[in-house]
Amino acid sequence: MSDPIDRTGPGGQPGGVGLVEEVGAGVSLFWRIFLLNAVVVIVAAGVVMLAPVTVSTQVTVTEAVIITGGVVAMFVVNAVLLRAGLAPLRRLTRAMTTTDLLRPGPRPTVTGHGGIAELIETFNSMLDRLAAERGQSSARALSAQEAERHRIAQELHDEVGQTLTAVLLELKRVADHAPGPVRDEILQVQETTRGSLDEIRRIARRLRPGVLEELGLVSALKALTVEIFGPTGVVVRREFARDLPPLGQAAELVVYRVAQESLTNTARHAHAGHVDLVLTRTATGVRLRIADDGRGLGTAVEGAGIQGMRERALLIGAKITIGPGPRGGTEVCLDVPRGTDA
Repeated sequence: MSDPIDRTGPGGQPGGVGLVEEVGAGVSLFWRIFLLNAVVVIVAAGVVMLAPVTVSTQVTVTEAVIITGGVVAMFVVNAVLLRAGLAPLRRLTRAMTTTDLLRPGPRPTVTGHGGIAELIETFNSMLDRLAAERGQSSARALSAQEAERHRIAQELHDEVGQTLTAVLLELKRVADHAPGPVRDEILQVQETTRGSLDEIRRIARRLRPGVLEELGLVSALKALTVEIFGPTGVVVRREFARDLPPLGQAAELVVYRVAQESLTNTARHAHAGHVDLVLTRTATGVRLRIADDGRGLGTAVEGAGIQGMRERALLIGAKITIGPGPRGGTEVCLDVPRGTDA
């Protein structure tokens, strides 16, 4: 065990938090371990001095057994005392290795004495600060992302959409004056162009959910399920509570984006036959639940889509859980507190 280290910075101000740093009238970890060992040694010496035991020039078997037993007992007592004293540090170490800012959990309990308690308290403060900074940076990033989605959707609608509409009108005019064989080819090109225009409009709607702004969250979710699963044959069960509490604009957008990402993943990867989309009222707010009977997540690593859902949930103080569903497959639950907004 090394000696205490001076952690003061310029002007005598604290320059860091160390295990060997004493806190007020508390006892540092160094001195706690030192005193524990000192107590064990003093007790062992007292036992040797007071016990009616002597050691001859030639150590006998009985004397060797007594000395060995005393040493072993001293080590056991020392280990028990150190284990009890360092237990808070072990809990803190587990928290350090398992903490995930995208899955916030309970903070380590501030226990122990002296430097240990201060170390745990400092770690909890660091987690709170990192969570706040991550929330602010995520809010800025997601806001910029939504603004970029809005801009791209607008350009697709106004520029590309109008250009393709003009092309369709020109193709119709040419087809009206073209001879028979050429007219059939032009009509085929016209249908291909019309399909491209419809796809661009679908992309624009996904980038900017205008129905969410105009008709509300429930109508937007209904339109989303029709758009994603309409041509697939997947059976979708939708359930929306009638007494949903009002949510802020940002909260509704988070619910919509989480539903959009979940349903898109289901359509692309789950190979599901049934999907449940349920929006219910809870004691604290609103719960969105999406479950399918597909093949589930398995051992797949979470991708950018799921990470994005977790970041959006943290942005409004919501809690999201992703795991196996009651019928197999995957279940996504998003609990949004009432009156939240970003």
